[in-house]
Amino acid sequence: MPLRPTAAALLTAATLALGAAAPGTAEASPAVAPVTASAASPSPGAAGGSFQQVTGFGTNPGNLAMYTYTPAGLPSGAPLVVALHGCVQSATDYYRNSGWTKFADQYGFAVVFPQTGSANNSLSCFSWFDASKAARGVGEARSVVEMVTKAESLYGSDAHRVFVTGLSAGGGMAADLLADYPDVFAGGAIDSGLPAHCATSQAAASGCQNSDQGLTPAQWGDRVRSAYPGYTGPWPRVAIWQGTADTVVRPVNATELRDQWTNVQGIGRQPSSTRSLPGGTTQELYADASGKPAVALFTISGMGHGLAVHPGAGADQCGVTGAYFLDTICSAYHTAQFWGLDGGSGPTDPGLPAPTGLTATAAAGSVALGWQAVSGAASYQVFRNGTQVGSASGTAFTDTGLTAGTTYSYTVAAVDASGAAGARSAAVTATTPGGGTPQCFTASNYDQVLAGRATQSGGLTYALGSGQSMGLWNTFVTHTLKQTGPGYYVLADGQC
Repeated sequence: MPLRPTAAALLTAATLALGAAAPGTAEASPAVAPVTASAASPSPGAAGGSFQQVTGFGTNPGNLAMYTYTPAGLPSGAPLVVALHGCVQSATDYYRNSGWTKFADQYGFAVVFPQTGSANNSLSCFSWFDASKAARGVGEARSVVEMVTKAESLYGSDAHRVFVTGLSAGGGMAADLLADYPDVFAGGAIDSGLPAHCATSQAAASGCQNSDQGLTPAQWGDRVRSAYPGYTGPWPRVAIWQGTADTVVRPVNATELRDQWTNVQGIGRQPSSTRSLPGGTTQELYADASGKPAVALFTISGMGHGLAVHPGAGADQCGVTGAYFLDTICSAYHTAQFWGLDGGSGPTDPGLPAPTGLTATAAAGSVALGWQAVSGAASYQVFRNGTQVGSASGTAFTDTGLTAGTTYSYTVAAVDASGAAGARSAAVTATTPGGGTPQCFTASNYDQVLAGRATQSGGLTYALGSGQSMGLWNTFVTHTLKQTGPGYYVLADGQC
């Protein structure tokens, strides 16, 4: 087991989970006081839709407020998405920043934005850890389902295509809702969140956030099955989003979520397909017996605690950056595709296979790349350190204008005739000649991560940049890392 951080560090993490802004981040929006019943006040959406409060939505034991976004001209029978904000956030923050309204306009669905407030929790967190508020038929969980019923009545939403997503505490509540109401939600997405019913009291919440709970996949699955005993219908399709550098909700939670929902679905824990996505993201799909992806795990290298957004006008871009809205990849876009909201059935085919045989030869200021051809490829995309730097019609590319004495990492993806990129190749590195003497650092794995020279995921440590495995994340394992470029370190035990 990795050595746990100090009690003070854990207290800091627990405080963050309850809503305090992380050091070095922008000031979060202030907590919103409970909203009293009042007339709805529409405000225009990006494409003529409206964002408004809806009152009188039925039984409200959780003391929540209901806001909705509806695109202009939304037809009856459209899907419905429920989006739960994180701590120290409001429904308005999530409406403005998360990116969900872009795809509501584009694909045609309504969005419900539930809002909790300081009367429920001093930092406006959803109570994912409270059994009296996050179980079927009670508290906040019941209030959210009442909102779903109201939205179905107002907008004629398709009751068979209702989905729920949430960030952090909202992600924990989303997981609970999927377990409590599998008869209501067809799918869900848990962003930097917790397994369903990981904790049943606030005292147990910190342990869930920070450490492996030591449960088997079957035990995790039982947490879901026991939330609605006797349920025999289909289980929701679940997407899991996690940053590897998240110190508020540790990456082990993504592993536990994967174990929980693959067990519920009755499928194995080996992915049926793996591919690279923008922003240093790895997507793993877990298919059911029919070959349809039932669970997806999106792991974002180097991302801290927050919701993944990627502002811009591109088809796969969305959102606005801010406190806990982090510029990496548009999670709403990939989640919507996984659920099939784009009109498809979700990602059943990872596209063209990854190119093989990638080589990299460095020269002064440049690196020449070559790889094996992929059948069906119309072109190739070339990525340097995770960012696309060019394309090629053939199987060679030269990257120029590089810094002397710097190590670069490259991958390549094949693109088919429709413009869809397939899986990325295994990475290769090359170091341009020249430059000064590389600097070395010898320290424990715990201190290497603390200094920003390595990252940790699931209790293991990885060198920043090269991704080389360094073993357990604790103070007992020591390694030497050599910096060969900006933000790039390689193992150099006995070499410095």
